Amino acid sequence: MLLEEPLRDIFGNPFRPIIFVPEWRTDTAVALAHQMYESRDFSAMPILADALQDAGCTSDDILNHCREPGEHVRGCWAVDLVLGKG
Repeated sequence: MLLEEPLRDIFGNPFRPIIFVPEWRTDTAVALAHQMYESRDFSAMPILADALQDAGCTSDDILNHCREPGEHVRGCWAVDLVLGKG
């Protein structure tokens, strides 16, 4: 299905709730997420994963989502979590 990938990017997996630790919202992670959100260019997702991991993020769901190939769109659940929107 053509819409499946963007929908998964926005909603994630409803059967696996994600816990986001506020300490992972470092200045670097927030700046990266904000830049991607505003520019709608999500090519820095792997860099966001590195920044989150440097901040202590151990969530395989978040880190793998940021590093997986494929289309990411505005409203991406991982970016929204970093920005405090999720």
